[in-house]
Amino acid sequence: MRKNLQVVAVVVTMALLAPAAVWAQQKGAIVLKSVAEVEVAEKNENGEMIVKRMGIDKVTKGPGDTVVFTTTYTNTGQQPATGVVITNPIDEHMTYIGGSAEGSDTRIEFSTDGGKTYNAPEKLMTKNAEGLERPARATEYTHIRWTQTRPLSPGGSGSVSFKAKIK
Repeated sequence: MRKNLQVVAVVVTMALLAPAAVWAQQKGAIVLKSVAEVEVAEKNENGEMIVKRMGIDKVTKGPGDTVVFTTTYTNTGQQPATGVVITNPIDEHMTYIGGSAEGSDTRIEFSTDGGKTYNAPEKLMTKNAEGLERPARATEYTHIRWTQTRPLSPGGSGSVSFKAKIK
């Protein structure tokens, strides 16, 4: 069991260090920062259970733990950035938590084929064992893509995030 936890820790750490892909009309104008945190339930000073986020390096992680992946972005250029796209893979040792992807002023799409094609959840199809198409399940997502729907002004910033459970 301990070896499995070490493998999971390495996988989660590698997922954190793998930069999200970003494209913008103006090359080099978008700066990214990615953070992975584990949600930990604990009692506060009033004895109430609360959920805190802690850096993955500060907590022992194991199967069933929820990891929150957040990517912040900033336009360091002197012109508005258009066409900003952020893509994050979902590690094979993680399962996306349906409905957890967030990002203001973005269109959020998902892939089940390793990032080859993307679509909105209600339009995303996959094939079952018999080769018939069926709606994809959130647990089958392999990638998430956020496309900025408005120009990002110089100095402007934002963030996108999603949650996944360790298998």
